Parts: sequence; structure tokens; C-alpha cells
Amino acid sequence: MKRILVVSPHPDDETLGAGGYLLKHKQAGDEIYWLNITDMKEEYGYTKERCDVRAEEIERVKDLFGFNELYNLRLKPAALDTYEKGFLVGKISEVIKEVKPQIVILPNKTDVHSDHGIVFEAAYSCTKAFRYPEIEFVMCMQILSETDYSDSVDGFIPNYYVNIENQLEQKIEIAKIYASEIQNFPFPRSEECIRALAVLHGGSSFCRGAEAFRIVRQIEGEIC
Repeated sequence: MKRILVVSPHPDDETLGAGGYLLKHKQAGDEIYWLNITDMKEEYGYTKERCDVRAEEIERVKDLFGFNELYNLRLKPAALDTYEKGFLVGKISEVIKEVKPQIVILPNKTDVHSDHGIVFEAAYSCTKAFRYPEIEFVMCMQILSETDYSDSVDGFIPNYYVNIENQLEQKIEIAKIYASEIQNFPFPRSEECIRALAVLHGGSSFCRGAEAFRIVRQIEGEIC
């Protein structure tokens, strides 16, 4: 049994980037954990009604995936650059020390949204083998409307594909719970685009639907 931790800058990133992977591993008997970094609060300028809807969405997503635990830091969206990096590292480190995951899934470091890059840098700092020896595998996920808009020469180049043809429909249904985020095509976060990306990666890995990841580090065998 593996313990898998997905780190999402915002609610919906976990589903768009790794929803099929998480469902596949949960169905195989592994434990899955969700660390979400930002969320809506009235003090951030959101209405109480909007905050209540988002809280309900997150709870429904948590239940449908069957996450063993959700850790929600509820920091301010699109403002992670206003927090000290040491503060972010400390908060993420606390979760990793509690979960002790073997597999960690992060946003891609060159995503166009600044929150994504900041989360990658802070979370990746919490994967050093000599401090977190349980971690065997660190990879970045591909998130529609963020990863694909990067103009970096070091952008997302997948080198790990996971067959999710049996999980794709459930992934799409979970994504649609985020009613304000999943909109009609040609909006990039749409059912059609989620399906098209899975089919594209399926064609790259000879299956009917796949998710693609970028392996950052893999360690095989026990650390000395």
C-alpha cells in the first residue's frame, strides 16, 4: 500500500491534474491525501454565499475521491507571493511529516499562475530525502489553462503516463462539481478539453485515455 499526497494551489487543480491517477490508486487500495493551499474567505473579499458554495464543493470532491484526509491551509488566492517562503515551507512540511507519503504530486513549476510556481518551490523544498525519507517519487501534474500557457523553455515535458480510461468519466463528473471553474467549451477547463487532453495522452501511450506527469525525482530502495 502506498500513501499519495497531492498538493493543489487551488481547489480543482487536484482533479484537473491528477484526478484519474488518484481514483486509480484509491481503487487499488492505496491511501490518498489532499493538501490544498488557497481557498475563499470573506476576509479575502468573497461573499459568505460564495464561500459556503466553495466549502460544499470541496467537501463533495473529498468524499467522491475518498481522500483519507484533506488539509486545507485556506491562504489567500493569487497572493501567495505576499507570504514568506519559510512560512509556506513550514506549513507544507507539517503535513508531509504527518502523512509520510511515498508519492508526492505537485503543480508544474513553470505554470503561468504565480501561485503554482510558488507552491512548487515551497513544496519541493519539503521532499529532501534526508529530511523526509519516506518519499520515493515526486512528480508534477499538468493543469489545463495553467501548464499549457507557460512560455518557459523549461515548460512541461511529460515523461510518465498513466492509463485512466476506466477513471476518466468519474474524473470529469468530479471536475464538474466546481461549477464556477468548469465552463462550456472552448473554455480550457471544460469537459471537452479534459476529455481531449486524456485522449491526446492516450495516443502517446497507446491507450484510450491517460494523464501525463513530469517525474522530478525517483528513489528506488531504502535510503542508507
